[in-house]
This record gives sequence, C-alpha cells and structure tokens, in this order.
Amino acid sequence: MTFVVVIPARYGSTRLPGKPLREIAGEPMVSHVYRRAIESGAEEVIVATDDERIRAAAERFGAQVCMTAADHSSGTDRIAEVVDRKGYAQDQIVVNLQGDEPLIPAALIRQVAETLASSGTEAATLCERIITLAEVFDPNVVKVVTDCRGDAIYFSRAPIPWDRGAFAIKPTVLPPTVQYHRHIGMYAYRAGFISDYVSWPACMPEQAERLEQLRILWNGAKIRVVPACEAPGQGVDTEEDLARVERILAEPNTPA
Repeated sequence: MTFVVVIPARYGSTRLPGKPLREIAGEPMVSHVYRRAIESGAEEVIVATDDERIRAAAERFGAQVCMTAADHSSGTDRIAEVVDRKGYAQDQIVVNLQGDEPLIPAALIRQVAETLASSGTEAATLCERIITLAEVFDPNVVKVVTDCRGDAIYFSRAPIPWDRGAFAIKPTVLPPTVQYHRHIGMYAYRAGFISDYVSWPACMPEQAERLEQLRILWNGAKIRVVPACEAPGQGVDTEEDLARVERILAEPNTPA
C-alpha cells in the first residue's frame, strides 16, 4: 500500500491570520505538519498553497510545493487541483492533512490511508471517543455517528445522537448508555474520487453545518470511520491553541 499526502495551506484565517507560518518552537507550523507526514512513510508529501510566502517558507525546509488557484473554497478543491496537475492514477490513495495539525501522530496519517485501502469505501477518516458533556455540546467539536459497519451516517456540530431521556433532565455528565465520537478532520480518498467530489455542487447539509464531508454522504458515497490508534494531538485554531502547542513541544512530558 502506497499513499501520498497533500497539505492544503492558505494564509488567510479569520481567527489566526497567517496560521501556517506562525512559529512554533522556532519553526513555521506547516514545517511541523510536513515532518509528521514524512514520518508516516508517505511516498510523496506536497504542500498545496496559493500564497508566495508559504511557498517560500516550505521550500526553505525542503518541501515539495504545488501552487494552486486562489479561489478554492475548500482544502479538497485545492487537493483536486494537485491531483490533476500530478496526473495520479485513479486508484492512487491521497491523504488530506490539514496544515494546522502540528502534533498529529504519523501513525494516524498512515492509519487513515490503510483504512481506505482495506475498506472498499470512497473515503476514510478517523474519530475518537468524547469523554465530557461539554465537548458533546461544543459546536466546534464535530460529532460523527456510524452504522454497524463503521460507515458514517452523519456528521454534525450538534449533539448526535440526541439522548432524549437523559438530555430532557439536563445531565451534568455524559449519559452512560450512549457513546459519542469526535471526528478527526483528516481524510483519505482515491484520486479518481476527488475529481468526482469537486464536480458535485455543495449540498444543503454541508452549507448549513459548514462541513464539506457531508457532500460525500449526500451523493450516496461512503466514508469509513475508525477509532484513532493514538490520541490526535492539539490542533491550532486560536492564539491559545498556539501557546498550548508551544508548551507541549517545549516540555513534552507535561500536561497541556
């Protein structure tokens, strides 16, 4: 099984402008992500961007860079341009690794590729168990529900499944009879499917939830979801996240 990793990296971010280039432990964030991808055993790792500042920084730390159009509405659209330019075979496995995951374990990158290779579904992704009620009700924590095969039924920012009995009495802890899972936003697809995906118009649930993976389910394709083999590590969306990751890298044995 071989796979490639594409890291979509854009400069604009409403909460953290210039995010891929923000320094962590003396290096731009995207360099940490790139290193994790290399450690995964990927056959090829590409930083996909539309920004010359990111291109220059990535080339300084030795990354292969693909300059893409500035008007892409999602990371998957940016990856589709890379796939087209590289001329990958239809069955080439491509992992979409976000550029704001400097602590993502290399094992998870490989796991999502292996899951796709063995599943027969159009896409694969990962999840982890939610252990606090606050996370269930946090709209920034995307929840996923799967069927008996492990294929996604739905992703939502809302608490799903809704425990009608428990939530009617406003519990202070998670209901003991229901399991909740957080989606880890990393995907593996085959190159041919990425081309299909970007040809489909955005669907109503996707636009409402602001979750592009719902377009896959809307069009009848399958996403295999498996529990992550390791904790995914702290992602970066805010200044507070950035400081937390800095502390973790400075003192890896201390709590975040």
